[in-house]
Amino acid sequence: MGFLEISKSIKISPGAKKIVLAGNPNVGKSVFFNALTNRYVDVSNFPGTTVDISYSPLGNDILIDTPGIYGVSSFNDEERVARDVLIQADVVINIVDALHLERDLFLTQQIIDLGIPMVVSLNMMDEAGKNGLDIDIRILERELGVPVIPTVAVEGKGIQEIKNALSLASMGKKVPQIAALLEPVRSFFKTPGEALLYLEEDPLVEVPAALPRQSKKQEEIYMQRRLRVNEITSKAVRETMEGASFSARLGQLTLQVIPGIPFLLISLLAVYYFVGVFIAQVVVGFTEGVVMEEYYSPFMENLVAKVFSLHSLPGYILAGEYGILTLTVVYLLGLLMPLVAGFYFSLSIMEDSGYLPRVATLTDRVLVKMGLNGRAIIPIILGLGCVTMAAITTRLLGSQRERIIATALLGIAIPCSAQLGVILGMVSPLGIGYLFLYLAVIIGVFILLGLVMARVLPGRSTDLLIDLPPLRLPQLKNVLNKTYHRTGHFLKEATPLFALGALIISLLNISGILISIQNLLSPLVSGWMKLPREASTAFIMGIVRRDFGAAGLYSLNMDSGQTLVSLVAITLFVPCIASVLVIFKERGIKDGLLIWVGSFFTAFLVGGILAAFLV
Repeated sequence: MGFLEISKSIKISPGAKKIVLAGNPNVGKSVFFNALTNRYVDVSNFPGTTVDISYSPLGNDILIDTPGIYGVSSFNDEERVARDVLIQADVVINIVDALHLERDLFLTQQIIDLGIPMVVSLNMMDEAGKNGLDIDIRILERELGVPVIPTVAVEGKGIQEIKNALSLASMGKKVPQIAALLEPVRSFFKTPGEALLYLEEDPLVEVPAALPRQSKKQEEIYMQRRLRVNEITSKAVRETMEGASFSARLGQLTLQVIPGIPFLLISLLAVYYFVGVFIAQVVVGFTEGVVMEEYYSPFMENLVAKVFSLHSLPGYILAGEYGILTLTVVYLLGLLMPLVAGFYFSLSIMEDSGYLPRVATLTDRVLVKMGLNGRAIIPIILGLGCVTMAAITTRLLGSQRERIIATALLGIAIPCSAQLGVILGMVSPLGIGYLFLYLAVIIGVFILLGLVMARVLPGRSTDLLIDLPPLRLPQLKNVLNKTYHRTGHFLKEATPLFALGALIISLLNISGILISIQNLLSPLVSGWMKLPREASTAFIMGIVRRDFGAAGLYSLNMDSGQTLVSLVAITLFVPCIASVLVIFKERGIKDGLLIWVGSFFTAFLVGGILAAFLV
């Protein structure tokens, strides 16, 4: 496929220049369009897509709006339309958000590399000032090689200057490394723009038959462009904080090591106590322990008993120890729904307040060494509340590699709040030394596991490209609305998985396979880790629920060393069935099995090594 002619969608008078508005989403393009034309607007559907484009006369020329995009490509209809319109433009007015130059200038530099004459409108200059940013327009013009006009579109400031600058539009300074990559293929295409899109692996570019086979250049081109944009912004932008608002000053402080890290720890501690303590223990204690266990489960068992004997196969599957109508519903509504709702409520507050991007930025440097980026701090901290819930939040991460690493760390090295409560209750009487040793081993395994996976798994951490909006008070209506919809979506996805899990465990128990697994583990538990034979039962119960497994160690007669070994092993052992099901759903069968088997191996390996020194 090639580029669809604009004339097939829009009537353009002979000799009229095609002036195209381009920019990232939400940079104010529609405001510019209306302010520049101040006349009637035509809307046309772009052929072969569901996208409408607006256009209007601008003097003797025509002004065309494009959908908001972050780059010129063909990954969806919006990007395809923007690509086809931009590649045929005579002049581009690129609207750039002054608050987010590092993000927006990536598109600016790509348009320059495409070889299209351009004028840059540096919009929202008032907001940049309120956030303490000092942008040197002359340096920006010099580095980009195109006219740069400061504007405040909503107030009409700079609109006339943009019109006047159209005759001065220039092609700008291309990234030298990208220009060098373009040179060998330039002659095979009608325009430099088509040649560049070919190198960037645009799937809709027609490849000439005579063109020699090329290796992939997309990643190299994107990296060089990103480095160039970072260089430009470092020269043109200073954070003076002069005239900045209180929220902007506070937002800036949260990004500094001091007081940023103490503030981060306090915020994460607040989330942990809300989700991991108040929700996981108080609320869940009522919803699961009272509502579901005391009222719902007995009612459902009596109801099923009227049709089937609870000792029969159907009765046991429906309402037995792991029943589809008992355990599944108790887990989903009594345990997980409050936890998931509490998490999404906390996350929505952090999102709406503008603090979540700052948390990611502050922790990015450390997490990159473990193959992640700053976004991963959210599921890691929330895993201390509930690993099941945290595994779902790995969707926040930018690549499959990062999601695998984060999920593995959650499934192996992060104890949930329910388990932590039991563990702390057992390790505290041993003394502060054993407590610190327990924490040192678990944290050491967490870090070592992350470093190993970062080296073993192919690829690299995605860059943390994230907007830093001003800090503000979240709106309760928005927070509750997000919480409601996200929680409902989780329940729809999770219900069939939990019903399936309950069925499998019931069948394993009825067939005696569950007991066989316990017997299989006994030599490993008592021989390698030097624990009482009965500890194997606790590990199996930990698969059903992590705190059940930890609680199963309470009644065993063990010395201090054995107690610590058992607690470390039960922490690193496979997550509960709820977490396992979500991990399989999120990561797939292959990766889910690797994580599951990896947790077995890690738990017994570390437990055995520890036992050699302590028991």
